[in-house]
Parts: sequence; C-alpha cells; structure tokens
Amino acid sequence: MTREFRKTAEAVVDDLLAGDPVGAFYAGDHRHDHELPDYSADAVADRVRRLREDADALAEIEVDDLGPEDAVDAQLLASAVDQRLFALTELREHEWNPLLHNPGALLDGLITREFAPPAERLKALADRLRQVPDALRAAEATLRDCPRIHVETAIGQLDGVASLVTDEVPRLAAQVSGADVTAPAAAALAALDRHRAWLTDQLDSSQGEARLGRRRWEAKLWHELDSELTATALLAAAEKRLAEVGEQIRAVAEELTGSDDVRAALNSLAADRPTDATVIARADDGLRAAIEFVRAHDLVTLPDDECRIIEMPEFARGVAIAYCDPPGPLETADIPTFYAIAPTPADWSDDRRESFYREYNNHLLQNLAVHEAVPGHFLQLAHARRFRGSTRARALCMSGSFVEGWAVYAEHLMIDAGFGGLPVQMQQLKMELRMVINALLDQLVHAEDLSEAEAMALMVEKGFQEEGEAAGKWRRALLTSAQLSTYFVGYTEVSAIAAARPSDVPLKEWHDRMLAHGSPSPRHLRSLLNI
Repeated sequence: MTREFRKTAEAVVDDLLAGDPVGAFYAGDHRHDHELPDYSADAVADRVRRLREDADALAEIEVDDLGPEDAVDAQLLASAVDQRLFALTELREHEWNPLLHNPGALLDGLITREFAPPAERLKALADRLRQVPDALRAAEATLRDCPRIHVETAIGQLDGVASLVTDEVPRLAAQVSGADVTAPAAAALAALDRHRAWLTDQLDSSQGEARLGRRRWEAKLWHELDSELTATALLAAAEKRLAEVGEQIRAVAEELTGSDDVRAALNSLAADRPTDATVIARADDGLRAAIEFVRAHDLVTLPDDECRIIEMPEFARGVAIAYCDPPGPLETADIPTFYAIAPTPADWSDDRRESFYREYNNHLLQNLAVHEAVPGHFLQLAHARRFRGSTRARALCMSGSFVEGWAVYAEHLMIDAGFGGLPVQMQQLKMELRMVINALLDQLVHAEDLSEAEAMALMVEKGFQEEGEAAGKWRRALLTSAQLSTYFVGYTEVSAIAAARPSDVPLKEWHDRMLAHGSPSPRHLRSLLNI
C-alpha cells in the first residue's frame, strides 16, 4: 500500500501543479513558468474532471495501512484536492472576483526571483506577456455580478501591473544581449488598458455581494482551517479572548504610564513613528533586532537563508500592508525571501498618512518583524523548505492556520522573553486584539449582517485601532474570507502544541521539532509529534 500511495501521490501532485500556474509558482516548480491560469469554461470543466479523478484515486488508499508521515500526507493531499474542487464548483470565485485574474504576481516573479539566468526567465516572461490579452478576454467573458469593492481594488492593482510591464520588463531585457520583448510587452499593455476600461464600465453595474453568506462561508472556513472547531465555538472563543486581552493591555498601559488609559499609552508610543522615507529602514532595524534576540536567547534554530526587505509592488497593494514572500518548498535555487512593506499611496492626505504611521509606529514595526520574519513566517517557512518526505505532497499542502498560528505564537514567545520591553509588549497586545477582532469580523461580515459602522466601532473602541487602519481592515474583510480566522484559530492550536512540550525537552529543541515537518495543519502536527 505504501508504494501504491507514493505513486498515486506523485501523480496527483503533478496534476495539481500542471493545472495551477499560480500554485506551481508559489511552490517553486518552474515547469509552468510560461503559462498563465486558464479560467475559460472549457478549461475549468476539464480541471474539475481531473480533480475528481484525483479524489477518486486518493479515496482508494487505505490510510491506516500507511506509516505516520505517509498517512498525514494522504490526508493533506485529499484535503487539498477537495479544497480546489470546492473553489471551482461551489465558491466559483473566478466568476465574480476580478482580483483572481490579475497576472501581476506571475510576471513579477520571473523578474525579481533570480532562480535562473536572465535569458531563461525573459523567455518565460515573454510567453506570459503574449498570453495576457487572451487571459484578460477570458476574464471579461467569465466575470459577472462582481462586488464593487473587488472591482475598485482590481482597477487600482492594474495600474501597478502596467507600471511593472513598462518599467521592469525592459530592465530584465537589458540583461540579455539582443533581446527584444517590445511586441509582447506592448500587446500586454494594450490589453491591460482595455481591461481597466472594461472594469471601469462595470463599476456602475457592480451589484455582486461581497459577503459570502453563512453556508458558503462555513464551507470555506472548514476547508481553510482543517480543524474540528465549529463556527459557533470559534465565535465564542474569540469573544472570550477579546475580553481577556483587553484586561491585559490595560494592565500593561498602567505599568507603562501609571494609568490604565490604553489610548493615552498608545498615543505616547505613536509619537515614535517612521515616514515613507524611513519605513523600510525602520523595518530593517526591527528585523536585525529580532534576529539578534533569538540568537542571544537560543529560542529556535536560525536558518542561514536571506530575508530581504522590499517596498511592496504596486500590483499587490490594497489588501494588506505587509507580507512574507518566500521561495517555494520545491525551489532549488538559492534565492531570498522577500519581506514586503507598503508605504502610503502618493495621493493620500497628510492627515491620513500620519494616521497610518501612528498605527505602524516604530514599536509596532518591531513586532511586525517578529511576525513576518523572525522567528515568524520567514524562519518557519525556511525550516519547512528543509523537510523532505517520501513524496512532494507536504510541499504542496501548506496550512494557513499553522503558518499564521506559528507567527502569532512567535510574537508571544518574544514578548515573554522580554523583546522590546513594555513598548513592544503594548503593541503586541494591540496586535492580538486585532487578531481576535479579525476572527470576529470574518464571521460577522460574511455570515451575519455586521454593518460598516458596527465594524468600525468594534475595531476603534475595543481594538484601539486608528480609523485609517480600521477602514482598511473593513475592506480586507470584504475582499477576503476565512483567511482572517486563521490567525486566531492557528495561534490557539499552535500554542497548545507548544505547551505540550515534554518536561525533558529543551525549549529550542521542541520548537525545532515543531518546525521540522513542513507546514501541516496543527491537528496533523500533533499526530506527527505524538502528543
């Protein structure tokens, strides 16, 4: 049975990679670098047919007859296939979310990731540029009933994609003697202009509902979390934790300032803030401090991989202000992880810009470096890339709950060890309030009728967020679904695993063991650790 499973698993992995150029790109498999996703009706129907065949093949595997690692991989792979089927047949986001048709990331990846010589990457880039017109025409034929907020965000991101083609493609071409990609670049730019105009025309008729509704949201949540936690239990746990963290932040405020006035304490910390000109440098300072702290306190093994802080590309903005973009688990080239930070848009007023940096002040940037980089996402994902199983299944089945849960656990780990003192502890607790409120927003927005005013009041009054940050999170809650719950659920489950450390195992060794299995969902990690 083991041999049969491994053969089936490898075939399914190849099928998943072949049908999803975006997934292949993030996994680090470069066999499909010349392709863009095909969301035409015929292509989607064929994809669904193949996924159902994959599901049937995996259903033939007797999981109980496999060893522990293969048993976990069999379950993870079956869940991954089911999740993709759900996305294409029930959620059908490709039919109403124009953000899914943005080619920017797949173009940018060939430019910024130096996994192959410039000539090889330029050839793949030219192929993708040639496909942009047909891909966007397919999007226009497929999209209907789009939510207005998704259309507005897509229009903004297309400007960034156009800038990428205009500015960055020629820079790569200049590295290749005799290269000329003028024609495919011009065709892609014309298609982007046409698609932007098409989306602009849709604004007046954009009647689609951004809220998924309880049935679809709960189904997506189940796929996203891979947890036995129900939506009802999640809501109750988040409400309870919100009250607990509220008490904790008041206590720290009093220790910091002599008063339990949280807003006043946060205002005092917000005075120490960066600007657009200094935010990247301050983020770099935070990363260096975090690395040295982890090393000095021997908390977890530090990888020797490179983490490079960059300004977030324009095509990726509008959803989150920071992200970690690592090489995929299947990547063989020695390339860096990008820790991206988005400065404020050029058209923002001075007041709005000041509000943003009051939120993302220098103390919060230190905690953000912990979450996004060390010992959070960058470190965890670097460990995950070193896992080698009997198949490539684990490389393709990354649990958002584990990834985000570890990053939030990393924040607690550093604070408990004294990182940054009371100012960073204050900001970390504010981030935890945000995390818990994210889970509440996720459910109350998509499964209930929470209004924007109610959401803003929750974030500003109980989460102590700046109004600009709260407005951005309201947009994110509408633009995404289920993902905002992964932080709270993941932290709850990952911290429980950390707390189960055997008394004779040193802390660093236990952390290394937790990170030694890729990025499986927490329930599967428990079985791999025999707890």
